[in-house]
Amino acid sequence: MAEVDHREGQDDPESEDEVYEVVDLTEYARRHQWWSRVFGNNSGPIAEKYSVATQIMMGGVTGWCAGYLFQRVGKIAATAVGGGFLLLQIANHSGYVQVDWKKVEKDVNKAKKHLKKKANKAAPEINSFIEEATDFIKRNIVVSSGFVGGFFLGLAS
Repeated sequence: MAEVDHREGQDDPESEDEVYEVVDLTEYARRHQWWSRVFGNNSGPIAEKYSVATQIMMGGVTGWCAGYLFQRVGKIAATAVGGGFLLLQIANHSGYVQVDWKKVEKDVNKAKKHLKKKANKAAPEINSFIEEATDFIKRNIVVSSGFVGGFFLGLAS
């Protein structure tokens, strides 16, 4: 048989006097930022850590990679959409497909109304995202300009 250890006052919640510490979360967040835990105390905006040449190079390389991938994916998407449209036109011309253009127009108008409603609801979220992106670009203007230049080079290559 197992022995059971009963301590006095353990089961009675009124007998224990616990002291709780009140923590101000805003002050704690200011002193213990998440990036300090991940990257160490010597982290912050990129402008404080690297030289201008290094920032331009980092932005340019990442921009070139993004532009190159954007170009490749864009070509594949354009080919797929254009090819699908071409096949539908051939099928329509050959008589395999009959298009009810009045129904298409009605559905397009319905979709336009739906998109307008959704666009009005999403406007505050989009505005806050744009403000955050603008703030990031202003704080890291050198890297951002390198990224834009690299992006255009990636599109051209």
